[in-house]
Amino acid sequence: MGSADTGTDRTPKIVGAVWGLLVLNTLGSAGARTIVPLPRSLIQMVTMGSLVAAFALALLVNPRVRVRASAYVLLLTLLLVPSLISSVTQGAGFGALFRCTRLALFVGTLWLLSRWWDGGTTFVRHHIRMYFAVLGTVAVGLVVSPGAALPDLYGGRLVGAVWPLTPPQIGQYAAVIIGLTVLLLLGRRTDRTGAAVVILPSLVLLALTHTRTATLGLIIGLVLAIGSLVLTSAAARRFFTWAVVCAAVAAVGFSSALQAWFLRGQSQENFASLTGRAKVWHALLAAPRTTSQYLFGTGLGDKSFGGLPIDNSWLAVYNEQGVTGIALVAAVILVLGGVALLRPPSLSRACAIFLISYCAIASYTEAGLGDASPYLLHLALAASLLAAPVEAAPLTAPGVPGPRVPRWVQRSEVT
Repeated sequence: MGSADTGTDRTPKIVGAVWGLLVLNTLGSAGARTIVPLPRSLIQMVTMGSLVAAFALALLVNPRVRVRASAYVLLLTLLLVPSLISSVTQGAGFGALFRCTRLALFVGTLWLLSRWWDGGTTFVRHHIRMYFAVLGTVAVGLVVSPGAALPDLYGGRLVGAVWPLTPPQIGQYAAVIIGLTVLLLLGRRTDRTGAAVVILPSLVLLALTHTRTATLGLIIGLVLAIGSLVLTSAAARRFFTWAVVCAAVAAVGFSSALQAWFLRGQSQENFASLTGRAKVWHALLAAPRTTSQYLFGTGLGDKSFGGLPIDNSWLAVYNEQGVTGIALVAAVILVLGGVALLRPPSLSRACAIFLISYCAIASYTEAGLGDASPYLLHLALAASLLAAPVEAAPLTAPGVPGPRVPRWVQRSEVT
């Protein structure tokens, strides 16, 4: 993807490597069977090792630990408090403490990277490139072994056959980079060829995952983001108009096909219960809790209840970090959303609005806002886009001498 960016020249290349390692860490270790069987212990070693390497490289490139004030990273730091309290007091075990350590390293790396958060789109490019590379492994698995990539176990939905990835993960990554690339194209930060190379294959992969949450998040997020540019961008107005026309034609001409894709062959009852999620949610809310568990949760875990996935960020946070964690996560969304609304219209603001709205929508059927996850990385990208630009230090004009300092002042400074 072409086009220079104002922040690129000031950001060391190693920072992009650190961001890529954070992406690798948040891929997780659970998913479908791969073409070449990968032991889960090996996958966990790679993902955790990538986080340690990211922190070490960030410290190497920022040895003086210069950071920028960031309400987002501060709130994540505060989120560590209920996580630690619940993990220790509730006897959650080594696994919970391990997850707390992982979250601490994740937040620490973000603090070190915050030095280069200047409101530019440099980190957007890192984000797109890394997730596009991840989707590349999915495409390779689809070509090499279609049966493994579209297994009956997942109802024929696309999974990662090279690296274990679930359909919701693939849908999320595809939706996010599609939305960001569309916005870069509207902001003339990339050309049409480069955008098409990212958008078209990502759309195909998104369709093959049959992921409703990612599709709705992409549509609603883009509507809000492009809407924030309509008054100041002719390209945004044209795109919005054509998108509305195409959507209307698709809704009329392909309504039955779209409905079949959306239902994924499920019954109305199964669809109404959100594929069984509602039953888990009701059981979680009905379970008795002590005062400590109500306030601070039961400790960081695998985002499950009774052996079943919770698949809701707010209930997962309530279960593991209590109402204190919910308050902090809500503050994250409200602070980022409030700052985005107060910023003047710009490409960076539009990208941030897309990311914030996407994460807010996905939080209803996906967990991840309370632990190191792609969602926290998306929101970190939004925070970097909303950061105020760093003012360059004034340069002294060449050939202009500075103010004359009396000799008695020089002698007094030496002594």
